This record gives sequence, structure tokens and C-alpha cells, in this order.
Amino acid sequence: MRIVTGILTLASLVSLSASDRWPQFRGTDAGVVADDPALPDRWSETENVRWKVNVPGLGWSSPVVWGDHVFVTTAISEGQEPPPEKGLFDPIGDHSRNKSTNVHRWVLFDLDFASGTIRWQRELYRGQPPTAKQMKNSYASETPVTDGTRVYVYFGSTGLVAAVDYSGQVAWTRNIGAVDGRQAWGTAASPLLHDGRLYIVSDNREKSFIAALDARTGAELWRTGRDEMENWSSPIVWQNPQRTEIVSAGENRVRSYSLDGTVLWELQGMSFSTIPTPIATRDLVYVSSGYPGSALRPVYAIRPGAAGDISLKEGQTSNAFIAWANPTLGSYNTSALVYRGSYYTLLDRGLLLNHDAGTGKEIYGKQRISLEASGFTASPWAYNGYIFAISEDGDTFVMPAGPSFKVVAKNSLDGMVLATPAIARDSLFIRTNTALYRVARGRR
Repeated sequence: MRIVTGILTLASLVSLSASDRWPQFRGTDAGVVADDPALPDRWSETENVRWKVNVPGLGWSSPVVWGDHVFVTTAISEGQEPPPEKGLFDPIGDHSRNKSTNVHRWVLFDLDFASGTIRWQRELYRGQPPTAKQMKNSYASETPVTDGTRVYVYFGSTGLVAAVDYSGQVAWTRNIGAVDGRQAWGTAASPLLHDGRLYIVSDNREKSFIAALDARTGAELWRTGRDEMENWSSPIVWQNPQRTEIVSAGENRVRSYSLDGTVLWELQGMSFSTIPTPIATRDLVYVSSGYPGSALRPVYAIRPGAAGDISLKEGQTSNAFIAWANPTLGSYNTSALVYRGSYYTLLDRGLLLNHDAGTGKEIYGKQRISLEASGFTASPWAYNGYIFAISEDGDTFVMPAGPSFKVVAKNSLDGMVLATPAIARDSLFIRTNTALYRVARGRR
């Protein structure tokens, strides 16, 4: 039976383990998955693909998984659209952006975990896009978030926020407005769900803000203004020994908010066009940005308990609350990976770096992953002692974690990849520009 009742959903909520779900962008541990020998490390179009399902339209949101449900969003144009472009190019001028005049449909799909069959699809918005986007972006780049009862969707290109239950019924919708950023490159900051509240960051050229909505009703609980013009970094929750914070990176400032929207601490010193999402561990939160044309491409590792302005003074690489900083380690599109004591940086040009996560000390410098790759936009992930990095060409490179660099495998799929994969139930979910794959040991 394809429709899941509320009773069944609540039952699954109790019985599911952490490995059975991937509820948000990069999962609950910023791309790190508990070791499990059942997880795949080799795949291709003909090997270890359980199913491949065509997804209409275009979306660079990641899939999210809860039990037998795999959710994915997309924006489907009723006309012809220019295809996204692979590779690294200077995104300046009219070539860099486009505002479609075609009517689009913004849709949420629920796929069956075992078969890939579409249980249901729900159109949440229809119309011409209110905003423009960069040629490489999509109109559905924000990853939804789920709690096992509802899926919460944010389409920044339309301003729509929606809650949909597991039978496909819309619980509520709210439009918080859609405004172009400074360069009109579109949106991508994913929503964050914590303790019954949905957090949304909207940085734009008119009135940027972070807002908290009641996840049950959609009512706005608070809204705090932000002195920003555009960013694509998703907010995160940081539960450290002292308190719970919402951390959000921005070009002008990194800010931490209390659960009532008050700014706890902030720091200056980021690059133009901030994209990477922060990473939280128990004792440190890592923030970064790395626009290629900027002299400053920093990474900061921040301790709990900060208050006020904790910006570094000229010449400093640490202070009372910044454990370490590196002025040129930040990546542009990809978010970093903290795994087994190391801080891994994947640069868009296909270079991997390894630093000690606690001290920032270099373990190895820039190592070329592939001479043929057109670029890397999806963020890396890790399990079973390996680092995985997928290129825009659909090639996943496998590298052992640790002090030495080596590529031990290349796993290729058809299509262009910008979306970061999801991992749940011994399976890897990879989204291309046209399809969603479930990769697991064993043939189709």
C-alpha cells in the first residue's frame, strides 16, 4: 500500500535508527556516516544500482530519507530552458544569470525506498519564477527537511514555505517573499528544523533576515534582520556543552543566534559570496568561505561560549574563542568535512587538503584528485575510513582517510551532479540533472 497513514508513520518514528534516516542537507553529522560494511564503495551504471528514476525538471536540492520514504524536490518548466553548465567559469555579466519567463511547477516527490516507485507528487507552487538565477543554479536548490511526520519545503526562488505530511497532504503554506540577491544568482540556503521550529535564512538585496516558524502551524515566531545582500550558506544548529545555538555564515559577518533570535556572537572576515555550510562538533563549530577571486578565503574554528564581536585583529590566527583560523583554506561551493580528527577541504578545482581539526595544522597540502574532472560542487562525505568526492561529471572518487593521499577508485554515473548525496539504510542516493539513483551492494 503506497499511502502511509499517520499511525504507521508514528510507529516508524519510534522504531527507526539513526542509520535509517537522512533528514536534512548533509544529514545529522555534516556528511559523516557511522561505519557499516554494507555501505557501497564501488558502483557504476551497471553495478550496485538498485534503481534509477528519472526526475522531471531541474533541482539541485539533495534527497532526504526517512524509513521507506525518499523525498526530492524539483522545478518543472513548461517551456524550454537553457541547460546548466559544467565547469569553472567567471560568473560575471549577463551570461551569468537568467530569469525565466516560462511558467514553472514546484513539486515535491515521495519515492518508495525499495523500488523507487513514485508514491505521490505534490505541486506546491505554479507560476513564472519571481527571481532570476545563475546559469549553474536551479529554481529548486534548497534541500527539504523532515521529522518523520512531515516534510518541510522551502523554495527561496518563490518565497514559499510548506509542510506536507507523509500521505502528500499539505498541512500549511506560508510565503515569506522572494527577492533577488545582489547579483541575482538565485537561492540555495536550506531550511533547518530543531525542537518544533523551522529556521529560514533569506539574504537578499532588500531586507535580509533569519526567521523562526512554528513547525506545527507555520506561524512566524520571530524574525531578526541581517546586514547581508546575498549568501547561499545553510544555517545549522550547534548543541555544545554550554547552550544550543543557530549558526549562520554570511559575507559581512558570521552570526550565532539564540533560539529566540538574539545575536550571541559574530565575527567579520569572510569572503565575497559565502556558500559553504558551517560544521558543528561538540567542542568546535567551523565556518568558511572561499570566493575564488578573493584574497581572503578563510576557515575559522570557534569554541563554545563566545559573546559579542569575536573577530580576529590584524595578524591574529586565534583568540579566546577562535581556536584556529586559516586565511586561505576556504572553499567556494563545497562544504568541508570533519572526519576522524581531520578537517578536509575539497576545492572546486578538484584539490583535496587535510588539516588537523583541533589545531588547523596541515597534514597534507593540495592534492589533485583528477586532471579530467570539470569541477566539484557537491560536498564530500565519509564512511568506513574513506572520503568520497563526486565531480560535476558524475564521477565519484574514493580516497582513504588519514595522513596520506591516494585515489583508490573512480565510480562513474551518467549525468551532471551538483547535489550532495544522501546516505541511509545501507544505501547512497545520488541525484543528477535528470535522475535519482539508489546505490547499494547488489545489482538492480
